[in-house]
Amino acid sequence: MNAETPLLHADEDAVPVRFARPAFLKGPWSGTRIRNLLLGLAAVSSALATVYWLFIASDRYVSEADVVVQRTQLPGAGGPDLGGLLSGFASSGNRADQMLLRDHLLSVDMLKKLDKQLHLRAHYSDWHHDPLSRLWRADTPMEKFEDYFQNRVRIDYDDYDGVLEIRAEAFDPKTAHDIVTVMMREGEDFMNDSDHKLAMAQVDFLEDQVERMSERNARARQAVIDFQNREGMVSPEDSLRSVEELIAQLSARKSALETQMTSLQSYLVSDHPDVVAVRQQIAAIDAQIATERGKATAPGNAALNRKTEKFQRLQQEATFAQALYQTTLAALEKGKIDASRTVKKISVMQSPTTPEIAEQPRRAYNAFVFTLVAFLLAGISMLLVSIVRDHFD
Repeated sequence: MNAETPLLHADEDAVPVRFARPAFLKGPWSGTRIRNLLLGLAAVSSALATVYWLFIASDRYVSEADVVVQRTQLPGAGGPDLGGLLSGFASSGNRADQMLLRDHLLSVDMLKKLDKQLHLRAHYSDWHHDPLSRLWRADTPMEKFEDYFQNRVRIDYDDYDGVLEIRAEAFDPKTAHDIVTVMMREGEDFMNDSDHKLAMAQVDFLEDQVERMSERNARARQAVIDFQNREGMVSPEDSLRSVEELIAQLSARKSALETQMTSLQSYLVSDHPDVVAVRQQIAAIDAQIATERGKATAPGNAALNRKTEKFQRLQQEATFAQALYQTTLAALEKGKIDASRTVKKISVMQSPTTPEIAEQPRRAYNAFVFTLVAFLLAGISMLLVSIVRDHFD
């Protein structure tokens, strides 16, 4: 018994069962006929594809351009710098700028601008072109038009050179050239507009801060003036210093009188007029010292030391507010300068070309590839049929 024949039971007397051959392998559907049919289908489809690619497919012209985004920055105001003068006018952009430009060039906003300026939908839907490569209708929705346009435009970023390569296809050379030209112009405007908006937002913020700091500085200075007018003194610090100097002078005078009194008491009685006069002078100096010390220090708020401390706080706040105002004002001026001197420029490595021959479609290549794939599929189908026939024989 054939090992490939399935059994219904393990009993030796069981009857073997074979699978029935499918209908498409019986009668006239022999292996040769199936092979001829598959090869015929491959040959006919290849012939039709060859006729289409060689004689029917519309010419598509390709315009190319290579660009790089650069930041044009004038040197700062920090003095002459030869390195800044040499490198500040053309500092290269980074990958982020390049990819941002690429995304914008492939965006729906860019497609709308191109369609408005160049009437792309009317161009791509022209009925003179073959129906397989053109847009079906001029009023195609934007979503479908975007999908179609993505197949006609290619933008690649070269990591090695840092260059953005732009390619656009159209049914005539002028339209292809105009597409790339408009994309470059609108892309540069977009990059500068985004930078200017950011710079102006920063300037607006700094202007608001300058106004606030100016008001704060004015309030702090007015608080100092109000204190001086209320207390009747320009500087409590100077008044306190004068009191301290007077106390020091009185103390020195008292020491001299005490020395004189000790000398007089050594040979005069205690109630001698000279001794009494010196003693009275010492008492008067003590009273004056007590009075001056009361002006300088006292439990109440009228003491000069408390007035001086409050005046110092007001003066420090005024000084800080003025320094903060000056810093903010300097930042505003720097922001305005940066906003005016920072510009992104699209440097053209290769200007948009005006094609003279149609690069697309690649007629012979496409016909050859289609024929190769068609006969490859036919061969795979014949192999599958052969495997099925061998399994059921």
